[in-house]
Amino acid sequence: MTFDVTDDAAMHAFIDIEVPPPARVGDAASDIDTPSLVLDLDVFDANLARMQAWATKHGVGLRAHAKAHKCPEVALRQIALGAVGICCQKVTEAVPFVQAGVEDILISNQVVGAPKLALLARLASQARMAVCVDDAGNLADIAAAMQHAGTTIDILVEIDVGQGRCGVPDAAGAWTLAQYAATTPGLRFRGLQAYHGSVQHVREPAARAAICREVAARIQAVVAHLNERGLACADISGAGTGSAQFDAGNGLYTELQAGSYAFMDVDYGSNAWDEVLAFDVSLTLLSTVMSVATPGRAVLDAGLKSMTIESGLPRVLGRAGLRVAQVNDEHAVVAVESGAAPALGDKLALVVPHVDPAFNLHDTVVAVRGGRVEGLWAIAARGLSR
Repeated sequence: MTFDVTDDAAMHAFIDIEVPPPARVGDAASDIDTPSLVLDLDVFDANLARMQAWATKHGVGLRAHAKAHKCPEVALRQIALGAVGICCQKVTEAVPFVQAGVEDILISNQVVGAPKLALLARLASQARMAVCVDDAGNLADIAAAMQHAGTTIDILVEIDVGQGRCGVPDAAGAWTLAQYAATTPGLRFRGLQAYHGSVQHVREPAARAAICREVAARIQAVVAHLNERGLACADISGAGTGSAQFDAGNGLYTELQAGSYAFMDVDYGSNAWDEVLAFDVSLTLLSTVMSVATPGRAVLDAGLKSMTIESGLPRVLGRAGLRVAQVNDEHAVVAVESGAAPALGDKLALVVPHVDPAFNLHDTVVAVRGGRVEGLWAIAARGLSR
C-alpha cells in the first residue's frame, strides 16, 4: 500500500500512528516489549537504603550522582530517603531535575561558555546550585554571569587528587580560586571537589583503600593550607560507589557522590566487595531471543543502540551456561555453553556493562516489583550533554 502525499486523509492516518510504550502499569514483567531497561524495585530500594544508611552512620551527606541515570524519579526517591541533593555533570542535564522539584544540585564539572553560564545563572535563581572550578578566568566569567542575573552560586574548587583530569594541581592554586570566590559578589565559596574516578574501578578492596588514603592526604594538605589563611571548607565533596566504604569515615569528606550503587553493572561487578558495603544488580536490559537458527547460538534483539560495551560485554542474569559472545548494532549473540538453549521468543535479562551510557540510550526505565510493572519512569535528561 502506498500513500499519496496529496491525500490529506491518508497522511493524517499515517501521522496518527504512535509508538506504543514498552509496557503498561500492571503488566506482567514477562510481557515487557524489548529491548527495554528494567529496574527491580525491591533490589533498587535495598541498594538505596544501604548507601543512605552508610552515609548517615558516618555523618556525611549523600549527594547521589544523577549522571548515572538521568531520571528525576530516581533522584526524588534518593532525596526522600535522606540524600542532601544530587550531582549533575552538565548544565542542561540539571534542567529536568529542577523542573521536577530537586532543590540542591552540584554541577560536578567545569562549565565554560556564555550560553552555558547564562543557563546556569537561570537555574541558580530556581534552586541551590553549585559548580566546580579550576581556572581563574572561568571563575570570573561565572561571577559576571551571576551578577548579570542577580543571583549567587556556590563554588567548589576542584583539586586533582590523582585522577589526572580536571582540578588544580596544588594548594596554592586552590587558595587563589577559593579567595576569589569568597570575596566576589555572585559567588559563595563552599569548599572542595575531590573526586578520584579511577579508584572506583580498582578491583581489590585493599588496593582501593590504599589509594583512598593517598587521596585523603592530598585533601588534607589543601585544607590545611586554606585554614592557615583563614578560609574554612564547609564541604568537601567526592568519593563514589567503589570508594564510599573507605571515604565516608575519613573525617574529610562531607558528601559522597556515589551513583552506580543504585543499579550496578558488569564493570562494578568485576570489583571484589567487602560485605560491609556491597550492592546487588537492580538494572537489567531485557531482550528477546529473535533467532535460534544455528544450534548452540541464540541471537537477541538488543545491541549497541541499547547498551555500550566499552566496559566489556554484558552478562546474562540468572541463566547459567549462556555467555554473550558478541554485540553488534542491533543484535547480541549468545553462546550456549551448557544447559538448555533458549527458545525463540524467550526473554533474557542482561546486566549492562556500564549503566551511565545505557540509561542515556533509552527514553524510559520500566520499574517492576514482584513480577509486575509498577511504573514507567522517564529518563528525562537523556541526551542533555551540553
